[in-house]
Amino acid sequence: MAVYPPLLSLADEAAYRFHFENLYCRGAVMTHDGMTVRFRKTDFDHCFFESTRRDLVKDKFSDIRAERMEWIAVALQDTAVQRFQGWDRDTRKYDKNRRVTLVCGNYVVVIGISSPTSARFITAYVADTPSTLAKLKTSPKWTP
Repeated sequence: MAVYPPLLSLADEAAYRFHFENLYCRGAVMTHDGMTVRFRKTDFDHCFFESTRRDLVKDKFSDIRAERMEWIAVALQDTAVQRFQGWDRDTRKYDKNRRVTLVCGNYVVVIGISSPTSARFITAYVADTPSTLAKLKTSPKWTP
């Protein structure tokens, strides 16, 4: 199992945004199985904000998500983690081109597979309720 860095503590949202862009948006992250994962600057808003009303409107910066920012690359490179197919809420089906990585008990990293060698980052978050975690763990296993 990989070693995950300590929680990140930066001054404010702007500092986290700057760190994300420098860490992830200037290049790609290679996964443990040879996929190149690309990140966009706009991924910051989707990943590090959450909905206070759970209505899909991400209206609040999330310190809990941001402090785990450096875990994303480690999770993608970790060989000893659980991987599942992601749920597509639009089609209401599991999607084998969406890979969900579960690490450290409840931290989730989601990528969209574009080809056998490339993917794009979708999001990362803490599965903060028992029901969310249970749904993830009962998803079909992801296989290449």
